[in-house]
Amino acid sequence: MNLTVKFFARYREALGMDSLQVEGDFATIDDVRALLVQRDGADVLGEQNLMCARNEDLCQLDEPVAEGDEVAFFPTVTGG
Repeated sequence: MNLTVKFFARYREALGMDSLQVEGDFATIDDVRALLVQRDGADVLGEQNLMCARNEDLCQLDEPVAEGDEVAFFPTVTGG
């Protein structure tokens, strides 16, 4: 399956890219994240408190993915 993965805020800065295309056998967003951490050294995506979206809808890491989906990762936002 082919997916577009987007990175926002400090994830984009840490990885030096806005997005990339990935191919693989993914069941969930967490599978995508695990591949990126392992293959691309995207250790920043190993954080416990990250947020994700599938096709622009906020979701959890156990969200299923399908061919052509857009997955996004971004850090949690805090205010004060």
